[in-house]
Amino acid sequence: MFVVMATVMIVVRSRASKKPASVKKIILPPFFMSTGALMFIFPYFQVTWWQVLEAISVGMVFSVLLIITSNFEIKGKDIYLKPSKAFIFILIFLLVLRICLKLYLGQGVSVGETSGMFYLLAFGMLFTWRIAMLIKFIKLKQHVTINHAVFGSRSQ
Repeated sequence: MFVVMATVMIVVRSRASKKPASVKKIILPPFFMSTGALMFIFPYFQVTWWQVLEAISVGMVFSVLLIITSNFEIKGKDIYLKPSKAFIFILIFLLVLRICLKLYLGQGVSVGETSGMFYLLAFGMLFTWRIAMLIKFIKLKQHVTINHAVFGSRSQ
């Protein structure tokens, strides 16, 4: 399952770099993933507030590597996600680390709690990463708008 997830992420990321980025494309994935929180309705998946804090914090730490490798570039008037060769290796590293943590934690924590914690870890990682991408995108968009206004007015 992890190999399938990694492959899907790599394919999605490579396709994303071929189309212009937008605010909508950056912020929608966390919203889509948030529906998974419905799992916590069932007592089997419920975790303590300490575990929530722990899982989200680890996810935020993991997101740092993704934030570093996610950059944008300007092509014409559009902004594109810049492909990064390191992204694939970082994604594989994070998945292997996640598997190791799951095997280790699975010895003392129930399957339901582990599932809930790893959902929160993944959500914390995705949410933090996408917020950082959004900030980078907005800054670059402002830069493009300013340059277009300055240099566009000179050419007339």
